[in-house]
Amino acid sequence: MDKLLVDGRGKATISNDGATILKLLDVVHPAAKTLVDIAKSQDAEVGDGTTSVTLLAAEFLKQVKPYVEEGLHPQIIIRAFRTATQLAVNKIKEIAVTVKKEDKVEQRKLLEKCAMTALSSKLISQQKAFFAKMVVDAVIMLDDLLQLKMIGIKKVQGGALEESQLVAGVAFKKTFSYAGFEMQPKKYHNPKIALLNVELELKAEKDNAEIRVHTVEDYQAIVDAEWNILYDKLERIHHSGAKVVLSKLPIGDVATQYFADRDMFCAGRVPEEDLKRTMMACGGSIQTSVNALSADVLGRCQVFEETQIGGERYNFFTGCPKAKTCTIILRGGAEQFMEETERSLHDAIMIVRRAIKNDSVVAGGGAIEMELSKYLRDYSRTIPGKQQLLIGAYAKALEIIPRQLCDNAGFDATNILNKLRARHAQGGMWYGVDINNEDIADNSEVVAVPTEGHPTPHTSGWQAGCRVCSLSRLG
Repeated sequence: MDKLLVDGRGKATISNDGATILKLLDVVHPAAKTLVDIAKSQDAEVGDGTTSVTLLAAEFLKQVKPYVEEGLHPQIIIRAFRTATQLAVNKIKEIAVTVKKEDKVEQRKLLEKCAMTALSSKLISQQKAFFAKMVVDAVIMLDDLLQLKMIGIKKVQGGALEESQLVAGVAFKKTFSYAGFEMQPKKYHNPKIALLNVELELKAEKDNAEIRVHTVEDYQAIVDAEWNILYDKLERIHHSGAKVVLSKLPIGDVATQYFADRDMFCAGRVPEEDLKRTMMACGGSIQTSVNALSADVLGRCQVFEETQIGGERYNFFTGCPKAKTCTIILRGGAEQFMEETERSLHDAIMIVRRAIKNDSVVAGGGAIEMELSKYLRDYSRTIPGKQQLLIGAYAKALEIIPRQLCDNAGFDATNILNKLRARHAQGGMWYGVDINNEDIADNSEVVAVPTEGHPTPHTSGWQAGCRVCSLSRLG
C-alpha cells in the first residue's frame, strides 16, 4: 500500500518503499531507530527487501515476547535464533535454482523476471514488463564492475510513462545559455570534448580588489587586460581541437558567441555529477586551467547531439569509448509520481545487478518463506528442550511475509496460509501467494528473487530482533 507523507515544510511524498518511508518518519523510540537503521542498511546493500526486514524483525520480537515475560534468558533466545538463521540460509542455498550464465537467452529471461518481481508492488506495476526490459538493457550495457553511478536517471515532466527511453550514453538537461547559443551546431560526429572547471566570462570584481589609476590610459589598459585574459583562454580552448566545451562554472555571452563563430558547442553550469559521468564515459579529465589543454586531457565520443524531449532540450553523448554508461529518461505527470518511479527503478536496478553477479534464484511471493517455515518446524521436532519452542517460534515468524501479502491484497490470510502449509507439506516448495487469482500458485515461473540478496532480510531481521531482545532495559 502507498503512503502519503508530508514533512514540516509541507513537501509531500507518495511512496510504498520501506526505506523511503522510514527515512521520512520522525522516529523517537530508540528500539524503533534500530529497525530504521537495519532498513537503511538493507536498502544500501541489496536495494530491495526493506519492508521485509522490518516486518521480520518486528515479528521475531512478537514471537519471543511471551518467553521473555516468562523469564527466559535472552541469550538462550539469541542462540536459538542464530541456529535457525544459519539453517535457513543453508536451506536457501540448497534449494536455489541455478541458471547458467553461458545461456544468454535464459539469463535475460531470469533478469527480466527479477526486475518485474521488484516492480510488482510499485506504482508502475501496470508497466512492469516495459520497465523491466529497460532496466535489464541498462544494466547489461555496463561493464563487469556494474557501477550504479554509471546509470543516470533523468526526469522530464509531460508525456506518458511508455514514452520513457533508454539512451546508450550520457544525457543531461540543456543548461542556461546566452545570446549566440542558437548559432552553435547541435550535432557532431567523433568530436573532442573539453571538460573544464573554469569560468569563461567577464565578471565584476567586487571584493578584495583595489585598483588605483591616474589617467584614462591606465583605466583603458586594465579593461584591455581583462579582455585579453578572457580571449587568451578562449583561443587556447579553440586551438586544442575541442568541438564541445563543458564547464562546471558559467560560460558567458562573449565566450558563447566566440565558440559559435568557430562552429563549437559550449555548455556552462553543468552539474558536477553529469560532468564526472561524462569524463568517466568519454575519457579525458576535468581541467581547472586552460593552460595545459592537449589531446590527452580531451574526451571523445562517436556522436554528440542536442535533442528535444517534451518541453526540454537534452545533450546526448553516445558511443562513449572509455566506460560503458547509459541514461534512463523518465516521462510522466506529477512530480511525486516521477520521484516514486525513480525510486522503483533504483530498486529494480539493484536487484538485477545482484542477479547478474549471482547465478541462482528462489521463488518469491512468500514461497521461500513458507518452505523455510516448514523446514524449521520439522527440524524443531527433532530436538529437545527450549530450543524446540524457540526455533518453532522463528518458523512461525517467517509466515508474516505471505500473511502481509494477503492482507495488502485484501485476501483471507488464514485461508491462503492453510492452503500454502498443505501444499508445502506435499512437496510444493515453490508455491506462494497468487495475487491475480486470490489463490496459491507455483511462483517459480513468475516471481524470482536472487539468492545472494535474499538471506539478508532473514539475517538482518534476526540481528535487529536479537539486538533489542538482548537489552536489559530501555529508557
